[in-house]
Amino acid sequence: MNKRNVSNSELGFEPDADSLDRVFSAISDPVRREILRMLDEKDCLVSELAEPFDMSLQAVSKHIHVLVRAGLIEQERTGRISRCKLTAGPIYDAAVWVNRYSKYWQTQFDTLVSWLDEIERERSTSDGGSQVDDQTSKTT
Repeated sequence: MNKRNVSNSELGFEPDADSLDRVFSAISDPVRREILRMLDEKDCLVSELAEPFDMSLQAVSKHIHVLVRAGLIEQERTGRISRCKLTAGPIYDAAVWVNRYSKYWQTQFDTLVSWLDEIERERSTSDGGSQVDDQTSKTT
């Protein structure tokens, strides 16, 4: 089962601002993020998606509608039964967009690693000296 449709980014197109706005708005809610997590494991009926939440089926349906409008899930109806499946292409587009700005936080991570390495070197130097002193005092 293919969970991912082809995204605009993979086709070489810039995702449009409205699409990104809908995706970021949709994933800003913890209920909707949990629904996406559940659909990442398997396709589900709306009633299955509603089970873990302490809210009405109608409230969960509203969350699902937001995810459908954002293009993150597809809903297939057979009579009164509605099955949802993940279409993660728009999340890929959002991840590509966010990743463009990674250069700004990557520098901070590099600085943090250097700083932690320096602290570790200072600790091993100071610990090494005290261990030698402790061993010398035990043998004398």
